[in-house]
Amino acid sequence: MTSDGSTKDESRDPSAALPKLEENMARIQELTQRLVGAMSNKRSVPQDLQGPAPDLYAKASTSYMHDLVNNPSKIIEQQVGYWGKTLQHFVDAQQALASGKLAAPEDHTATDKRFKNPLWQSHPYFNFLKQQYMLNAEAVDKTVAGLDLDPAEKRRMEYFSNQIVDMLSPTNFLATNPDALTKAVETEGESLVRGLENMIHDMEANDGELVVSLADETAFTVGKNLATTPGEVVFRNHMFELIQYTPSTEKVHETPLIVFPPWINKFYILDLKEQNSLIKWIVDQGFTLFVVSWVNPDATYRDIAMTDYVEDGYLTAIETVRDICGVKQVNAVGYCIAGTTLSMSLAVMKARGLDYVKSATLFTTLTDFSDRGEVGVFLDDDFVDGIEAEVNEAGFLDKFYMSRTFSYLRSNDLIYQPAIRSYMMGEAPPAFDLLYWNGDGTNLPGKMAVQYLRGLCQDDKFATDGFDVAGIKAQIGDVDVPLCAIACESDHIAAWKSSYRGVQKMGSKDKTFILSGSGHIAGIVNPPAKKKYGHWTNTDLSLSPEDWQAGAQAHEGSWWPMWGKWLAKKSGKKIAARAPGSESYPSISPAPGRYVLREKA
Repeated sequence: MTSDGSTKDESRDPSAALPKLEENMARIQELTQRLVGAMSNKRSVPQDLQGPAPDLYAKASTSYMHDLVNNPSKIIEQQVGYWGKTLQHFVDAQQALASGKLAAPEDHTATDKRFKNPLWQSHPYFNFLKQQYMLNAEAVDKTVAGLDLDPAEKRRMEYFSNQIVDMLSPTNFLATNPDALTKAVETEGESLVRGLENMIHDMEANDGELVVSLADETAFTVGKNLATTPGEVVFRNHMFELIQYTPSTEKVHETPLIVFPPWINKFYILDLKEQNSLIKWIVDQGFTLFVVSWVNPDATYRDIAMTDYVEDGYLTAIETVRDICGVKQVNAVGYCIAGTTLSMSLAVMKARGLDYVKSATLFTTLTDFSDRGEVGVFLDDDFVDGIEAEVNEAGFLDKFYMSRTFSYLRSNDLIYQPAIRSYMMGEAPPAFDLLYWNGDGTNLPGKMAVQYLRGLCQDDKFATDGFDVAGIKAQIGDVDVPLCAIACESDHIAAWKSSYRGVQKMGSKDKTFILSGSGHIAGIVNPPAKKKYGHWTNTDLSLSPEDWQAGAQAHEGSWWPMWGKWLAKKSGKKIAARAPGSESYPSISPAPGRYVLREKA
């Protein structure tokens, strides 16, 4: 007898569940109409931006057929090995069932976090799917590894074949996902209805394109629980707002610090919340801190070029900081593409005889693009031609394309797993500040985007014969200020070895290179209090990246304190703390300003 006096568990009574099922079916019908409406408004994505050019697959097929003709034993060995494992797997599963026990056969496949549900190991149906999928993936890997292709083409083929393999994982389909099926049964289909609601919401919010929400957008508001370090916007032009932060110490170093974040994303990655804010930490160390908040461009920025970022961005910002603080020199930080452009700005200043920068720090910055790392699979002509055609028509590169590109570099973590949780399990996106920021992207000006992709990423001009910007031919050897560079060991956007090679080519006599653990974001946003992700140093920068790493000294925890000591030595004596702004530069508005908001001001 149950607690309410009934003699059976009505929660499992089919007749009691029927009204709920009927209600869910009615909701599905309503949602289907919304789905059709969202799909009818789907944006038109150019074919050139949907995938690599067909000739990549044609070359792979030609290589495979060439092997088949000239080395048939190799192909036969591969095929026999694959089919032999497949048949053995089938026989093992049959024997397990024939034994009368509902159990899976022995499983020797590799551990994979996608298959953490115990049913993938114990249930014969799910285990059969999992083992066969792993055998298929192994066969694809071996086939691609054996292709006779140019190294760059082979890297692309490996990447895109892995994308297909990951997409076809049985965890990505309702009928073969035990977590989703179990929850659907437990909730009388409610989880599937919520999942459909989540999917339609995402499509309606993205012009009919299926872009999974990574974070609960209602949980955060920039300026209220993100980007809350006190400060004032003290300058604004068509390119950026300049924020000067309120000091938290009585004394500060005389030389101010200006941080240039990447304009591919918004600056508050450095000021998510008090516990992990690099901006707050810098202020608390006794530095006068300025941060650039870039404008989010639209079609009116069609003709904005790299020269505009140097002239109206970097040089204007640095000159403004000098005026406000009454100093001749500043220290500067550039993060990612902003570090690349800071390096070119230093070359421009040297050519003009402007001794404005006392030291420079580069976060995860590429200046040598001879090896473009993982992101290089998207930097061949097939994709770049498509981007150029898109920006010629639209005037800017929509944030949708950049966001999608970076997401596919970590597709299981940033696409498939979030989609499973949201669409199959019906779960709300988590209230996670980092993922919220990740979804708060920015557009890129049309001309600047093409110049960056062609002249730097593809042609590597800054590290070779020079990149034309601001009236000069900027070259990497012209960077001669004291330099500290921080790269991240597992960075999939700015490969650390390429970052290191760029630093080697710079003309600075005073160079420090720090290798942080983790990736492009977590390796930088790594507060000391968390005691995560160690770092490595080696003063001998004449070595190859591999030898530098082999001889590097390991340090526990964050690199922030080490960099803080380095920066303090470049920042002069202590003086009375400076209030934001000056008579010539009064406060315009409180931080974080207008430009950081979702839409262009």
